[in-house]
Amino acid sequence: MDSIAASSAQRGALCSLLCLGLFSAGLLLGSRPFFPTPRLWEHFSRAQQQRLARTAPPPAPPHVAVAAAAYHDHDVEAPAPDAGYGDLGRDEEGDEELALGAAPAPAPAWEDGGGEGRECDLLDGSWVHDPAAYPLYQATECPFLSDQVTCRRNGRPDAGYEQWRWQPRGCGSARFRGAEVLEQLRNRRLVFVGDSLNRNMWESLACIIYTALPDRSRTRIEDVSSEYRILRAMDYNCSVEFFWSPFLVKLETKQDQTKALKLDQLPTMLKQVVGADVIIFNTGHWWTHTGKLRAWDHLERNGVLVEMEGEEAFNRALRTWARWVDHNIDPTKTRVFFRSISPEHKSANWCYNQTTPITNETIIPWFPKILISTIERNIQSMKTPATYLNITHLSELRIDAHPSVYTTNRDGKPLSTQQRQQPITYADCSHWCLPGLPDTWNVILLASLMRHPSIVH
Repeated sequence: MDSIAASSAQRGALCSLLCLGLFSAGLLLGSRPFFPTPRLWEHFSRAQQQRLARTAPPPAPPHVAVAAAAYHDHDVEAPAPDAGYGDLGRDEEGDEELALGAAPAPAPAWEDGGGEGRECDLLDGSWVHDPAAYPLYQATECPFLSDQVTCRRNGRPDAGYEQWRWQPRGCGSARFRGAEVLEQLRNRRLVFVGDSLNRNMWESLACIIYTALPDRSRTRIEDVSSEYRILRAMDYNCSVEFFWSPFLVKLETKQDQTKALKLDQLPTMLKQVVGADVIIFNTGHWWTHTGKLRAWDHLERNGVLVEMEGEEAFNRALRTWARWVDHNIDPTKTRVFFRSISPEHKSANWCYNQTTPITNETIIPWFPKILISTIERNIQSMKTPATYLNITHLSELRIDAHPSVYTTNRDGKPLSTQQRQQPITYADCSHWCLPGLPDTWNVILLASLMRHPSIVH
């Protein structure tokens, strides 16, 4: 009897150990990073090597027609999307104001490319002129690039602005490879939601993916609506999408043709982004417009017109967005990013005729600090882990990277010689040339995706 009992005890112990082992394995598998561990900071070198092997630039592929008005935030009227989600994203009356706190951490630090386990901050570094590695693609290789940001095609004579590489301090020199990036994005869906600066970033990533593909004919551009565009890479089951929503909250055109900015609702169309693997949000610039450039006639909450200062309205809208994310986004399936303010270069730091980055870092901030702190404070309030992609400082140095007078007019045509001679009226110092600075934003985004979310609290 004693031997039988001992044998039973041994079997019970073995079963317990086996169950514990299976449970531990499940935990380990469930805690993997969103993407496999990469070799850090690698460019899309396969496509670059193919370009360098060519002795002449490739012929321009057929241009994909795009409505010119859709690419000028200063020209077009803001869209009037459908009704919002009801109560899921509402900013409820009586809620306490968010408490001020420390600014959220930047994008996740990353291990040094040398493999020694050291950490480096991707957002702390300097610009290095590297014409051998940059640009990552040619504008002629991307038929879907908008005319507004193809500066060389619009007559810009210099190319140096395309050849700067961001080098984070303390990071290794290893670089992304195009084939590896495509594999990391296989079966993934990335969505940009925001204004034309996020569209700038979407076009950049779409070109990075497109030029790395072995068979570019296996892609498709879908214009779902005037506010929604998709690039699909069919061989990789990958999509990169852009949803135009410059305020994040809903702008509605009333029967009398006035426009109401509904601070307690998000556009119904935004439900289409739910379930994406990665969503990158932004807002900011449209909130600073005044006079005839302001997109709304009045503000609205709970179906009632309200009066409030722009800063308070901005905060209310971001609170609605944060609640919407918390109610609709499953953080175990979706990575959430908020890209920081993209700087303009006007007034004292004017982009006109600039051909090199600022090197002495004498930057004159232009965007209201209270709006930046409002963004950061609302990210801190969220239950959903969010990564704050703070590209503002590294972009402030790139005074040379804007279209300036090498852009398009209201008719979607390159500026005439006479218009180029009127830079005060026509120079675009808000958007960015492509290839150019937004390519670096996407390199940092891709590096950040390979880490656990930065939980900003």
